[in-house]
Amino acid sequence: MATYTAFHGKRHLASGAAADVALAAKAVLDAHPAADVLIFDDETGRQTDFNLTGSQAEVTARLAPAPAAPRPPGRPRLGVVAREVTLLPRQWDWLGRQPGGASATLRKLVDAARTANAPRERMRQAQAAADRFMMAMLGDQPGYEEAARALYAGDARAFHARILGWPADLKAHVERLAAPAFTAEPSKTASSPGGFA
Repeated sequence: MATYTAFHGKRHLASGAAADVALAAKAVLDAHPAADVLIFDDETGRQTDFNLTGSQAEVTARLAPAPAAPRPPGRPRLGVVAREVTLLPRQWDWLGRQPGGASATLRKLVDAARTANAPRERMRQAQAAADRFMMAMLGDQPGYEEAARALYAGDARAFHARILGWPADLKAHVERLAAPAFTAEPSKTASSPGGFA
């Protein structure tokens, strides 16, 4: 389930499901229409906007997940999508000799690659999410550029040293977003050598 975090200025307001965070933001904005309230997607670090007009029930209804369509009778669909794949003749020959045929073999190869790359992908996503949030909320803080470089280098010690003096609630959120970026070996990090996401 997707989660979100809202800030009122530099203070943490709420974290959790979309409806819970939206209602917390709405309560502040109803009391103080000019309040500086920003909501972020925890997975991507991107700022997001919810439609907070109307009653609490209306806000909640807009954010409720759509009900699942009833499953039609018969065999379930696998969700397979047909697309063109271009390979050399020797590659088609090899695929054709595999048990289950070309399609089954390609699906297995893709799944194996996804599994093998999952830790690195989680690290890359954490780097991007933390950097987006830092850029939006902390880009004017001392040490921001050095912290971003340390984040992409996988240097946890330098990262935490650079953000030490940042506002407490924002710092805590950055640390939470960045945590998966520091779980891989440093030699396998640095997914953005020339710039930041």
